[in-house]
Parts: sequence; structure tokens; C-alpha cells
Amino acid sequence: MNELDRIAVIVDDITSLQVDAIVNAAAKTLEGGGGVDGAIHEAAGPELLAACRAIGRCEPGDAVLTPGFRLACRHVIHTVGPIWSGGSHGEQAMLRSCYQRCLALADEHDSATIAFPCISTGTYGYPKNDACTVAIETVREHLDRSNRRLNVIFCCHTPRDGELYREQLRPLLSAPSRRPS
Repeated sequence: MNELDRIAVIVDDITSLQVDAIVNAAAKTLEGGGGVDGAIHEAAGPELLAACRAIGRCEPGDAVLTPGFRLACRHVIHTVGPIWSGGSHGEQAMLRSCYQRCLALADEHDSATIAFPCISTGTYGYPKNDACTVAIETVREHLDRSNRRLNVIFCCHTPRDGELYREQLRPLLSAPSRRPS
């Protein structure tokens, strides 16, 4: 089985998913805000805010883990994506680091499933097509070299975002596997 068999794309509310970990596209302060960050904080309840305040901050490209509290997931992995500044300020490396750190935390906490939103593509302005490419490449690299059995869900907020991920995965699914099954 290759790594693509462990990747799914859905259009859904990430706060409703029954998975081991969901990823929160957070702000540095970890105190909630708009978009997916606000939705996760609202659904998880005030305990999430208290846990985030105890952590303090999270720097761009890094990730931290809290319990899921009132969510259906065990954990919330908060990551701070880059703010798009034209692409020549290390945004791609920082976004790649977000995915790598989230995947590492999922492995460290024995997660079998992790769901990612489209990190940095909302108010942070990262171009969706480029962010999708970084997400898929980074996840594939991790799954290809990992000994753990982790399933990854790209949980998109809109049908158009879901189609973007499916479009980028489609040629990979028809290509020969890089590893024997």
C-alpha cells in the first residue's frame, strides 16, 4: 500500500470530525479568532482557551498540542501558518514546517488519523493552489518515510477547495507507485 491510500479529501466542518487529531490554523497568541480558529475554539469550549493561555504562544511554522475538550477528537494541534508576503520571505518553508510539526506531534501522540484545514489560505492570504501543493507534498513525504500507520484527511471548507485538492491528487493516483506495496 502506498502513501496515497492514506490520504482523503472531504468538504466538511472540521469541528465535527471523529478523528484522533484536528489541526487548528491558529494565530500566534492561540486565543482564537476568525475562520477555522474561531470555530474550533467555540466548539471546544472555554477549556481550550484556558489550555492555550497556559501554553502562551506558538511561533509561525511551529505547532503545539492540546486536548480536544468538547470536540469529537482527542487532540487539537495548533499551528501558525505564514502570512503571505509575495512568496520571497520564506513562506513556503514556513508552511511546510507547519505540516511537518503537526505530523510529528500526531505521531508522538499515537494518532491514527489527523485532519488538516487549508492552512494560511484565508486571512493570511497564501495562494490556495500553492498552499495545496505544499500540503500534499509534505504529507506524502512524511507518510512515505514513516513507519507509523497515519491516515490524513484534508478537510476543506468549500467544495472549490476540495476540488483543488482532488485535482492535485488525481495525477498522483494514476502514476506508478514509488514503492512496492
